[in-house]
Amino acid sequence: MSQIGIDIRALMSPVRTGVGEYTYELLNAIFKIDKTNQYFLFYNSYKDVSQHIPKWTQENVHYIHTKWPNKLYNASIKLFGIPKINKIKLDYFFSPNFNFTNLSTNTKSVLTVHDLFFEFFPHFFSFKQRLWHWAINPKRQCEKADIIITPSENTKRDIVDIYHISPEKIKVIYPGISCLPESTYPETKNKLQQKYNLPHKFILFLGTVEPRKNIIGLIEAFEQLCKTTLNYSLVIAGHKGWNDNKIYKKIALSPVKEKIKLIGSVDAADKPALYTISDLFVYPSFYEGFGFPVAEAFACGVPVITSNRSSLSEVAGNAAFLVNPNRPNELAQAMIEMTKNEKLREKFKNLGLKQAKKFNWGQAAQEFIGLLK
Repeated sequence: MSQIGIDIRALMSPVRTGVGEYTYELLNAIFKIDKTNQYFLFYNSYKDVSQHIPKWTQENVHYIHTKWPNKLYNASIKLFGIPKINKIKLDYFFSPNFNFTNLSTNTKSVLTVHDLFFEFFPHFFSFKQRLWHWAINPKRQCEKADIIITPSENTKRDIVDIYHISPEKIKVIYPGISCLPESTYPETKNKLQQKYNLPHKFILFLGTVEPRKNIIGLIEAFEQLCKTTLNYSLVIAGHKGWNDNKIYKKIALSPVKEKIKLIGSVDAADKPALYTISDLFVYPSFYEGFGFPVAEAFACGVPVITSNRSSLSEVAGNAAFLVNPNRPNELAQAMIEMTKNEKLREKFKNLGLKQAKKFNWGQAAQEFIGLLK
């Protein structure tokens, strides 16, 4: 039996980010199958965030709350090396992302590194975000970690190549898919179309609305598609990200702006149906550590076009139409082919459903537990 500490600060927000969703789904799967190890969930906040923290009731799950504001907590570790997480004799401490943590020397650290996007494309991050990356020193955290978990072989290679970390201490554990398909009867489709004012036939993008997702390239490709057919609209779903004003300006100046629909954040309960009623899912991101939307679209039976870069080609395998994200003309041609060819769409739909079965939270949980023996 091991005593395992876990940083759950990513779960304090009312809206879960990618890291928050990863943390929740992985822990939820772990606690369903592991009744032996003792888990201590650490979080700190001055304000009451208890309504956002999941309530796991298993006897081997314990919550440790420190009433420190997050900025003060992080600064005290950075400047003074306190507080240390040593009141409990932990065997392991798991950080689901880069963060400030100060451990006693007897505790082995386990760190998930989702991606190194900020190393390849610093210009896609705000000054505040770049300052944060400098402060947390990801390279040093990777050097200090006893075990590193990555969601893809691509991220593992990046860590080895850029930070010169031994591949021996890096374990790839593919995450699962939490957005699973539902039966979409006509009334479900109609209800969703009314709620978000959706067009009848549409191509879907779902992700953070920011330049690094290559939404501007997608809009340019869609403009070319509209020269061959006006049957489709482009629906862009997701919350606002850094420098999103460039995207809104691009849409405002587009000759097909009336065919482009921004619907903002989508309720988690609506995501499966949104994927399912779309005709095509396009995700031309420049870089991803995994690419959850691609896997989710597969699971929901939607044909996918995505980038042939970073982890996206690894996650997609042969189940998606792969394109160079730096070439809008290539993306446009793929969209033209997919919208014209029903047999091609059906082929990628079936391949995607098969590919989605590779990503399972239960399997991820078993692999995680196996690491800590």
